[in-house]
Amino acid sequence: MKTRRNSPWFALAVLAAIATVGFIDRIVVNVLVEPVKAEFGLSDVQVSLMGWAFAGLNVLGGFVTARFAERVRRLTLIASGVTIWSVATALCGAAGSWVQLLVARMGVGLGEAIGLPPNQSVISDYFPANKRGLAISILLLSPPMGAFIGFVGGGWVAQEFGWQATFLVAAIPGFILGIVAYVFVAEPKRGQFDAGSSDEVPPISDFVKRMWSLPSARHLVVGSFIAAGLSYALNFFFASLLVRKFDMGLAEAGLYTGVLASLPAALSIVGAGWLGDRLGERNPGAYALIPGIGLAIGGPLGAFAIMQDNLSLLLVCLAGSIFLTLSYLGITFATIQNLMHPRMRATASATLNGIYTLAGGLGPTLVGLMSDRFAKEYGAGEGLALAMAVSGMVYLWAAAHYFIAARHLARDTASVRTVSA
Repeated sequence: MKTRRNSPWFALAVLAAIATVGFIDRIVVNVLVEPVKAEFGLSDVQVSLMGWAFAGLNVLGGFVTARFAERVRRLTLIASGVTIWSVATALCGAAGSWVQLLVARMGVGLGEAIGLPPNQSVISDYFPANKRGLAISILLLSPPMGAFIGFVGGGWVAQEFGWQATFLVAAIPGFILGIVAYVFVAEPKRGQFDAGSSDEVPPISDFVKRMWSLPSARHLVVGSFIAAGLSYALNFFFASLLVRKFDMGLAEAGLYTGVLASLPAALSIVGAGWLGDRLGERNPGAYALIPGIGLAIGGPLGAFAIMQDNLSLLLVCLAGSIFLTLSYLGITFATIQNLMHPRMRATASATLNGIYTLAGGLGPTLVGLMSDRFAKEYGAGEGLALAMAVSGMVYLWAAAHYFIAARHLARDTASVRTVSA
């Protein structure tokens, strides 16, 4: 079509906007934890099932879609997916029971499974390897930007018009962006910046073999799984913590949560991607060392922050923690993309997204279990704070995997560049 453009930065802007809308529709439930609990009479563990409902079809669906994305026009899948998850988000607002809401959340997960795995593959074909760290980090600004809009906007809409209206408003942008992606973004040539690439799609066994045989890839996956679960747990319950411990309204709690989940995270993700590209060309291990240091320092700082009774001190320390711990996100995706064959990249993206989605269900559930247990002795507010602080220390485990990955990245990067497609 004549309307389609092959500008890398235009494609990046459109796909980043779509990913942001996807994250809004994924995370907006977090600011609605308290009204949904009240509506359906739920415990913290029960309300955390919204994360598992999203994960139910997202993980398997994303992997299946990614295999198609290695063969077909990826922009068509992206446009279709964003439309499906927008419809499902609107249905969340129409849910009249807890079961209906969980089923609608499964629909959101399925739509994102179709629409999001191909986007990193597209961007990797628009940008060469030495610029992918920054490009994919910009793409991965979607979580902090989506969190800001979801928490701040979602909190205000929920307080003024009810939690159902929040879902209906969140569904609108996706319909528009789906049309823009299909009509205006050109499909790039696969592997145009990768030596030895071919049009042959490697079997799934080759993908599994490459991921398993590279020590750096294994440790990046495990470390980022742990970090993602902890990040999702913090995002899921932080607005509730402010409501319970500091007696805030939803709009104010959403504002604080949105700012914390967006500005420090955005600076961290882009900064780590930029620094990784600067240092990684000479020392590939920097792509893992940078987030490893951030996780090792930021985790304990976050645990300290959560336990503070002074709101200002809590917010300042937690902002520093988020800045440090979110450094893993964009740079991990970019590093995995660089380790993959051009026609393995959608599969790699879907695999990581699926792993993070499982983490997004597991993290809040474990914190919810601890919170329900601690609440019996310390009360709802302090019990939740203690559960979140304990989980913050687990970032040290994630950091250890990144430090191990840093030791292997140089050798692994060299080995994949010598492999003929």
